[in-house]
Amino acid sequence: MRQPSVISRRVAVAAVTLALAAGAAACGPEDNDAKGDGGAAPASGKPQKGGTLSVLNNEPQTDFDPARLYTSGGGNIPSLVFRTLTTRNRANGAEGNKVVPDLATDTGRPNADATEWTYTLKDGLKFEDGSPITTADIKYGIERSFAAELSGGAPYLRDWLVGGSTYQGPYKDKKGLASIETPDAKTIVFKLDKPEGDFPFLATATQFAPVPKAKDTGTKYEEKPVSSGPYKVVSNEGDGEHMVLERNPNWSEATDSQRHAYPDKIDVKAGLDAAVINQRLSTSTGPDAAAITTDTNLGPAELAQVGSDKNLASRVGTGHFGYTNYLAFNPKVKPFDNPKVRQAIAYAINRTSVINAAGGSALAEPATTFLPNQPAFGYTPYDPFPAGKTGDPVKAKEVLKEAGYPKGLTITLTHSTEQNRETSPEVATAVQEALKKAGITVKLEGLEHNAFNEARWTVSKEPGFFLSRWGADWPSGGPFLAPIFDGRQIVKDGAGNFNHAQLNDPAVNKEIDEINKLTDPAAAAQRWGALDKKIGEQALDVPLFHPVYKRLVGKDVKNVVISDWTGVLDISQVSVK
Repeated sequence: MRQPSVISRRVAVAAVTLALAAGAAACGPEDNDAKGDGGAAPASGKPQKGGTLSVLNNEPQTDFDPARLYTSGGGNIPSLVFRTLTTRNRANGAEGNKVVPDLATDTGRPNADATEWTYTLKDGLKFEDGSPITTADIKYGIERSFAAELSGGAPYLRDWLVGGSTYQGPYKDKKGLASIETPDAKTIVFKLDKPEGDFPFLATATQFAPVPKAKDTGTKYEEKPVSSGPYKVVSNEGDGEHMVLERNPNWSEATDSQRHAYPDKIDVKAGLDAAVINQRLSTSTGPDAAAITTDTNLGPAELAQVGSDKNLASRVGTGHFGYTNYLAFNPKVKPFDNPKVRQAIAYAINRTSVINAAGGSALAEPATTFLPNQPAFGYTPYDPFPAGKTGDPVKAKEVLKEAGYPKGLTITLTHSTEQNRETSPEVATAVQEALKKAGITVKLEGLEHNAFNEARWTVSKEPGFFLSRWGADWPSGGPFLAPIFDGRQIVKDGAGNFNHAQLNDPAVNKEIDEINKLTDPAAAAQRWGALDKKIGEQALDVPLFHPVYKRLVGKDVKNVVISDWTGVLDISQVSVK
């Protein structure tokens, strides 16, 4: 999307996707398989109401305002306070990739070309003070997300709604957005600039949470937001450093089949060192026995230690998320304008060594497709330049000769100096060593994290060859392929360009538009998979791996649920002994 807000959107994704989207899966004696299907919970027995759930996190849940939060259907803290028109199905594995109704009676009713979506609210919906939730509250909640002082949330509505690109929010424009109609207290209609079959996915974003206009305190709303979910904010210290949530007495499970709200209280402490978090979860003494984390993973060394302890191993969960790490090319820079050079690099890649550099096979899965290996995205297995598990340097040399470099060539690979398991010096070195066997000398250029992101997201500064990554905002091929390969989304001025290859193929653009008209997720997925294969054959990138996430939970935590949508332990399902 070409609005300036895209920058904050994708900066957020790049900076915190690993923290917010990497999660613990349903775990226990039988851990999840590679596809993220659920297993047994670590504590047996039927979930019971009561008790206090502790959340131990590294990063604080800042800007706790539905307009400013960047979340879409996740199982984390915002979902406990803010309900939306739709949400994700709170189930393990692939079942969790489905959109289901939340405040609305269904997932939305489109017109013939998906440029208009209508929703009806359920009966009996109430805010924490007992006042009824109406469509006017949802309309106002969305409109305030356009205010400059409340920036940070998902920008899609600015791009999709008629008039959204120029609207400045209700504080400056009292008339509101004409493209959001509320003919009565239970009906809301959205009018879009173009067909968007993924609109039900977007309606899971916190911007769709109702906000009562009379209770809006602008930038201070985050201190005491009005709850529409099962919990209300009792205290929020240090902008998310310490949050305490207690039951919302006016929430009814009769109107909310997705959240169970078992604990009486949820105590969130952030700003903790990752090693301390894992140690406390491992020891599980006192309150830590009923503790979880939503942003701290186990590393290779910790996994080795856990593997020797059966009790700890039974409390390790595995999470998957729609995410791909890859080598990016800028075909505007020689010699990467030559498709044969790009193909040779693809043949030479040793994914085993790359995965080892990323933490090992327990923390990464090999990727030969740009789309994540989940059916919801449209995953279609293919490998246009098969390199096997350890690379094919013989084939790479052959193709390099065809490219006009019989004696090899020297190139530069740009990477981040940050130790992040993805665009790190270790991964770059693994690529360097693999390409050396094919006669390609790779010089490494390490950039500080912010400088690295500025370089790869700015057309005028973009290197010819660099490490990159991408995560989807919801489980569909649209938010995965369109920002990377839709030529109309190339940002030529300033940062915020994610189309590294600067591909502007009319046929690809047209196919993206045609798929966006589809309102059947299965039909759309099939088309996204075919498009992924078509683009992949051009060697515009080299997929490397999909990350895997490992987490510990406290010994008294049960009913742990993980979906393939987020890879995050769903707090709304957790029970404590």
